[in-house]
Amino acid sequence: MGGSANLNIMMKAARKAGRSLVKDFREVENLQVSMKGAGDFVSRADLAAEAILKEELLGARPTYGWLAEEEGEIEGQDPTRRWIVDPLDGTTNFLHGLPHWAVSIALEHKGQIVSGVIYDPAKDELFFAEKGEGAFMNDSRLRVSGRGSMIESIFATGVPFGGRSDLPETLQDLARLMPTCAGVRRFGSAALDMAYVSAGRYEGFWERRLHAWDMAAGIIIARESGALIEPLTPGGDILNDGEVICANEAIFQKFSKLIRD
Repeated sequence: MGGSANLNIMMKAARKAGRSLVKDFREVENLQVSMKGAGDFVSRADLAAEAILKEELLGARPTYGWLAEEEGEIEGQDPTRRWIVDPLDGTTNFLHGLPHWAVSIALEHKGQIVSGVIYDPAKDELFFAEKGEGAFMNDSRLRVSGRGSMIESIFATGVPFGGRSDLPETLQDLARLMPTCAGVRRFGSAALDMAYVSAGRYEGFWERRLHAWDMAAGIIIARESGALIEPLTPGGDILNDGEVICANEAIFQKFSKLIRD
């Protein structure tokens, strides 16, 4: 599929950062790691990938704004456009040698996500979408699962770690959901969880206390694949509140009612 100039810039940047991360992943035991907080680490690989993305994206579009995990926010000369970037979503997986992590890039225009790329270098799966143009993985069109029965459906979420205060709420979610479905997965990358809903690998996903860079690319990819995606709290704002729920249309009402009760 041929995309816009911006989408091609994003895909090129994601692949370049991915190649850098793969090299470091092969030597993960030798990485110098510093503590950022309870259960939340940053590595040289993470910072190097962000530097690559910044060079590629701002090099191509120097007037755009920038929001990324490690470096924070930079206001651009163009106030209507902003890159939202996570150079390594799934850092803990990466540092433990688990091959499930991704580069995530989104483009925001006038407060709306209009393009998104999620690249999984370990599996060479590139998920991408533009507003109104559909969602794709490599050369294949993405569509959400058609399953409408809860007992046949698999869901994904993030389970709070390191004593986070939202653990009881998530355990209550799981207690309501798990007896009704085929399983719940916790794979450690919100970006890939949303991409997997888009690919029909999961029927739905929900999570709290995320950041904009965790979700931005996943939002447009999920919507363009046919998923329904909403703030976890009705009337809220996904990116600002850091809460999201998404699923295929057939399962959304049943699933969201269980989680929101």
